[in-house]
Amino acid sequence: MHHNSRSVGGSSPPAADLRDPPPPAEPRGPDPCPRQDQDQGDPDICKSPNDLKNYRYLELSNGLRILLISDQSVRSESCSSLQRPEDVSRGSQEFREEQSQASEEGDSWSSEEGDSWSSEEGEDMRPWKPSDKQAAAALCVAVGSFSDPDELPGLAHFLEHMVFMGSQKYPEENGFDAFLKNHGGSDNAFTDCERTVFYFDIKKQYFREALDRWAQFFVCPLMIEDAVDRELEAVDSEFQLARPSDSQRKEMLFGTLAKPGHPMGKFPWGNTQSLKLEPREKGINVYEHLRQFWRRYYTAQYMTLAVQSRESLDTLEQWVTNIFIHVPNNGEPPVDFSHLQNPFDTPDFNKLYRVVPVKKVHALTISWALPPQAKHYRVKPLHYISWLIEHEGKGSILSLLRKKCGALALFGGNCESGFEQNSTFSIFFVSITLTDKGFANFYLVAHVVFQYLKMLQTLGPQQRIYEEIQKILDNDFRYQEQMDPADFVQGVCENMQRFPKEHFLTGNELLFEFNSEVISSALSLLTPLRANLMLLSPENQGQCDLTEKWFGTSYSKEDLPQYWSELWASDFELNPDLQLPGPNRFITSDFSLRDADRKQTQFPELVESSRRGALWYKKDSTFNIPKVRTHIRFHLISPVVQRSPENLVFFDLLVNILAHNLSEPAFDARVALLDYKLVASEHGLVIQLQGFNHKLPLLLKLIVSHLANFTSDSSVFEVFCEQLKKVYYNQLLKPERLGKEVRLQILQPRRWPLILKHQALVQGLSLDRLLDFVSEFKRHLFVEGLVQGNVTCQESKKFLQYFLDELQFQPLPAEVPVQFQVVKLPQKHFLCKVKSLNPDNANSEVTVYYQCGVKPLKQHALMELWSQMEEPCFDYLRTKETLGYQVFPSYRNTSGILDFPSPWKLWPQSSARVVESKIEAFLQAFGGVEALVKQKQSEDSNLGEEVDALLSFSQNDLKSCFDQLRQENRKLSVHVVGFGAEEDDTSPVSPAEATSSYTDVNKLHFLPASSPWLREATPIRDIAAFTADLPLHPFHKTKLSMFQNWTRFKIPTHGFTTSVVWCLALVMLLQAALSFAHTTPLQCEAVHRPDGSLEYRLSPDPGPDCVGRSWQTLENRISITQGSIFNQTLVQNVTNASLILKVCMDTYFSAQCPGFVEANCTFNCSSVTRPVTVPQPKICIGSSCFDRTYFIVVTVLLAASVLL
Repeated sequence: MHHNSRSVGGSSPPAADLRDPPPPAEPRGPDPCPRQDQDQGDPDICKSPNDLKNYRYLELSNGLRILLISDQSVRSESCSSLQRPEDVSRGSQEFREEQSQASEEGDSWSSEEGDSWSSEEGEDMRPWKPSDKQAAAALCVAVGSFSDPDELPGLAHFLEHMVFMGSQKYPEENGFDAFLKNHGGSDNAFTDCERTVFYFDIKKQYFREALDRWAQFFVCPLMIEDAVDRELEAVDSEFQLARPSDSQRKEMLFGTLAKPGHPMGKFPWGNTQSLKLEPREKGINVYEHLRQFWRRYYTAQYMTLAVQSRESLDTLEQWVTNIFIHVPNNGEPPVDFSHLQNPFDTPDFNKLYRVVPVKKVHALTISWALPPQAKHYRVKPLHYISWLIEHEGKGSILSLLRKKCGALALFGGNCESGFEQNSTFSIFFVSITLTDKGFANFYLVAHVVFQYLKMLQTLGPQQRIYEEIQKILDNDFRYQEQMDPADFVQGVCENMQRFPKEHFLTGNELLFEFNSEVISSALSLLTPLRANLMLLSPENQGQCDLTEKWFGTSYSKEDLPQYWSELWASDFELNPDLQLPGPNRFITSDFSLRDADRKQTQFPELVESSRRGALWYKKDSTFNIPKVRTHIRFHLISPVVQRSPENLVFFDLLVNILAHNLSEPAFDARVALLDYKLVASEHGLVIQLQGFNHKLPLLLKLIVSHLANFTSDSSVFEVFCEQLKKVYYNQLLKPERLGKEVRLQILQPRRWPLILKHQALVQGLSLDRLLDFVSEFKRHLFVEGLVQGNVTCQESKKFLQYFLDELQFQPLPAEVPVQFQVVKLPQKHFLCKVKSLNPDNANSEVTVYYQCGVKPLKQHALMELWSQMEEPCFDYLRTKETLGYQVFPSYRNTSGILDFPSPWKLWPQSSARVVESKIEAFLQAFGGVEALVKQKQSEDSNLGEEVDALLSFSQNDLKSCFDQLRQENRKLSVHVVGFGAEEDDTSPVSPAEATSSYTDVNKLHFLPASSPWLREATPIRDIAAFTADLPLHPFHKTKLSMFQNWTRFKIPTHGFTTSVVWCLALVMLLQAALSFAHTTPLQCEAVHRPDGSLEYRLSPDPGPDCVGRSWQTLENRISITQGSIFNQTLVQNVTNASLILKVCMDTYFSAQCPGFVEANCTFNCSSVTRPVTVPQPKICIGSSCFDRTYFIVVTVLLAASVLL
């Protein structure tokens, strides 16, 4: 199981005072949301008008509180193909910079950041996405790391791992995870300060059994002693992965400032030292403490449970009652920490703390410790204050600091994790990413923050602004999209610990009432002399004489200078450049659904095409609710981006300075839920917008206008050059990113590596050269767009016209490929072993890559089966071998080339060479096919994943595919070797670098193979020399973008004769199309299936006279309905004697449509290398063959009748 600790490594909703019952609902005005009818669910629970689920609350006799969620809505399948673009939000406003990369490193460093295993340019990894029709459950236990015994830090987190090691009823150690994986499910858990949450999802027909298996962890877990050491390795690995995180280091350091003995100062992660070595020295039996902790705290009266499925509420109630009634209740009162108020009321809090970060970043964080604020959830005073603090419009803190070139980003408030909001205190913070100039004047930066807060205190809470925020949140809640069930129940089970029943769904979503006194009370505490200042910078190296125990963070503390202390204690002047935001012109007021102005289609269709651009469009009304969001994506393709590393750097600068220029005028749009994102892709600028359609045109015009009139001054240019250096540097420090860079540098030699971009920036660039690049970039473009959502076709065409009119560019002189060619690896095992560039990171990473080459779609489907390795892989390598924590076996489509990379993030006590040998041992033993078939059978609300073809796969098919791959042995291993004790490679780090946190990242340090087994591999010590003579795979796209699996026909089964006629019509149409490209006989047969239905197959016969080369399978979807031939136009495109049929059709097939069956058909067409003369073809059905001329005539007549 992949345990993910939220206070121990993530975020979670706020913790209220969990020791008392949820507060009663306060009197309030009109209800902001409708209630359910009594017959449909609990009428007291407030939900969104567009939420079609029904809810029921109950409490079992053992004290366990439960919310049942029945989702029996019938959603529109014909409209369910809406594909949301990448998340275009600004990211979480959290205390942790890893989760706020946009804020810490500037907006839009998107071309280099993101999930390195899902967002690589030119690579398509196809993870399975859970359907919104999955069933899910989540259970929250009101206990967390605050309850750890003082002598065993991290015990609560350790127990979170141990309860899953089998139960009395289901004793297999990893049985639950295996059951989930075999039935299309997943699970996770996390430990917070006062809560521990467990959750899972699964295909709904297996939900009841999964519930029973899962519940046993809370009824009677085994927690066998033999598993203690193995699972402790997993806990330790989580800690080791977190150690290089500046956000986690900063959070731990902040906790140490609490009063002695307060739980805020505890070490919540746990590691080998705290849970094994130190207890052993003290004679403490950790295993016995684990069992005592479970018996004391894992009790029914502490628990809240949320379950969601498509069964009725009555059925769900029967299930959960029969299963969870067995959870024991020990009768103990809840643990109460609410008496431990003011944990940071100490002399050391109001000081300056200098910290040496891992990353190259200048950041100032100003923090205040406030009384617990959870009881004010109806007013949410910190939300109101943070909304103003984080504002980036005219008169804001960030706007002023940016104009003075002092700051790049600002985020703040309270992220509502258990660390930042619990029963003992609430934090309020402001974190600012500083420029070099800002760092040199950080006290002036802090003074601007204090001036703004004093202005808010002087003016008092503004009802106009509060109601504006309230309206935006109401709009978002009213028209909310359906969440993934696992995420939804996770949030709900925590909300049940914090809010009264009526606000389980709304408590953390809405502002209920304006209360000036509550807001003023919180504001009055945000004064300079109550603040803590924490300054992160590499410049602090050598000035810090203190070390935090667990993370090893170097820091120092000092009193505030007398000048600033006296100034901030006085009635200092306000800054006239700071002011409150004005009314927001981007707030949506028109939520009407647009009427379609053309026939609606299943997939986006091309509605505009020229030499300068193209537009794809689809009208959506997803789920038959008033869903009025629209998604817009435009790609501005340019040939100049990839000409040199310098051009790539200029392109990054263009995108980020453009985002900087837009930050003030476009911020109101972000606030009004109109999100936009500028992405520096490999071959051009991607502009993404998402939100309510009413004001999206206004935002798009603003962005295009700023691009057309792009400008920058020297000070802004210098700031972003310095910041980009830090961004590149920080990325290269990450082992996973470095491993990806090395792998892609080998596979795609025409790609410029990040190291060369960093070198180009270090060598120096000029503003004039940037402006020249921008002019050249805008001179020749091709703009391709997709508009999808609540917008008409004519409106979408105007979006494309904005670009054409404003930018006034010329067509591209030649076609620009938007992917890189991939080398064809020889049939050998190659090893590229490099040293990590971060001496503070003990973790290593191993990627074992097998190249498959150009393969048909069936091969892709077989390769997708390998994704089922995750759970057995996790069990073998992590649980049994204890070699690493993060395991990602997957398959990829790298620029059309099928491959199978398996990255593994290792623990410091593991070595790369050992892990690779264990990977090989595991691959030899792996097999299985059933799990993917079951996953693919799950009903899916995304673009249709049909699985009939998979049903014909056998284990032999997978084994044959696997054996062929390993026999070809086109294998590449990439090792990024960390600085762990088990890695015995000689470190290339110089003595000077060994005493510093910062190393030279401008070159790779290649290492030799260090074991006899690895010495059999061919080493790669010079990537350019290795790839110089390797052949390249041609540009290739394995599957047409709008088609998924196999060709399908839906044909009426009114007797065999009728079926033959239909089959004949199909052949005639396909033959007519084929006649444009080549003349290959087609064969069609109708075969009775055992179940009485008919299967229709089309196949070509190349014949002896066809000089075919590299026959490819063309697999499209075709829909044939009674009364017509095709429900969309058949379009043919002939290029080099190869035919591509593009057929738009229905993805889904209704089980309620009598008289139709589904059949799997494949249709092949040849690709010839030169013109050939072939004999006149014949069309054969069974043993009867007919001349081509006859069929052309009949085809024309049939086509004419269909069109008429």
